[in-house]
Amino acid sequence: MTDRRMKKKEKQQEVFFDYTLLFIVLFLLGFGLVMLFSTSSYEAYLQFGDSAYYLKKQVFSTLLGLVIMLFVACIPYHFWERFATLGYVVSIALILLIIPFGIEANGAKRWLNVFGISLQPAEVAKLGMILFLASLVCRMGRKVRTGKGFLTMVLVPMPICALVYIVTNNLSSAIIILGIAVLMLFVASPDYKRFVLIALAGVALCALVIFMIVNSAGSDGMGFRGTRILAWLDPEAYASDKGFQTLQALYAIGSGGIWGKGLGQSMQKLGFLPEAQNDMIFSIICEELGLFGAAAVILLFLLLIWRFMVIANNSTDLFGAMLVVGVMGHIAIQVILNIAVVTNTIPNTGISLPFISYGGSSVLFLLIEIGIVLSVGRGIRFKDL
Repeated sequence: MTDRRMKKKEKQQEVFFDYTLLFIVLFLLGFGLVMLFSTSSYEAYLQFGDSAYYLKKQVFSTLLGLVIMLFVACIPYHFWERFATLGYVVSIALILLIIPFGIEANGAKRWLNVFGISLQPAEVAKLGMILFLASLVCRMGRKVRTGKGFLTMVLVPMPICALVYIVTNNLSSAIIILGIAVLMLFVASPDYKRFVLIALAGVALCALVIFMIVNSAGSDGMGFRGTRILAWLDPEAYASDKGFQTLQALYAIGSGGIWGKGLGQSMQKLGFLPEAQNDMIFSIICEELGLFGAAAVILLFLLLIWRFMVIANNSTDLFGAMLVVGVMGHIAIQVILNIAVVTNTIPNTGISLPFISYGGSSVLFLLIEIGIVLSVGRGIRFKDL
């Protein structure tokens, strides 16, 4: 009887490690590399004479990210709390460094060259925002539920969102950072009435902007974002300009059917769909693997979010729970917006599909965030589950 009790006590003290979460992430990474090679090989061969050009760069970033992820997972997550404010300041500094030292690619100046590696400060800002807001919620405690605390949490991400939008001209990243903050505040503050009012005000503002753009269609000073909204409403009318990429993506989705054309058999990636390996890779998944493949990818992301919720609910303290909620918000918002753009549910804007789209900075910092979540999970004991 004594031995049985001792074994039970030892089991209760065992450290929890979420192998399910790790498996899902590894599967998404492996699947992403396969789809990246399938999607980019034709364009890579034409531009660089190497069909595996994009794949090699992504493999390097992925392997580096996995090493850092495992390292971060072994560090107690409270270690990062002392760097929360520094992360916020560094995020602002890196964004401002784009002005004199930024690298321009595809008409956008959003990257810095750090030791030969292209770094996108917006990705750093997402991680920095998660750390800072998680720490701020813990410091404020119950004050976050007051009107002043609520306003503070809303205003804190605004400077970084504004800088990302103005300096890098990256509206999608600014929206994601703001979305992360709103979701973390939503979890920390149970007063849902405020969020309903914010949502209604946001919908009303978007409707007003769309109404004004539609009424001023054809006039000078529309800007490329105004044209994008018009192309979203009627892509056929802008088939040779802003609506071209959207239409090609929809053609890819429609031609895939239920089971798809087969891996590597996409036609749209052969020069028809611009930057297919980046924001539009989901449309190639639909074309090659069909509705079945697309549904499987969405299911994997849902399972990933479920594991985040399990870890957040069983976290031993508020800081750990808020970190996981921030990472969950980042990935969930990005997945939803990417699929919405590809299916023309919202206007076209540059948003990558986590773990699958091409992008070294994106996959690197996503894996760092996964490492933090695994670290929070390691703080859980089996008796807490």
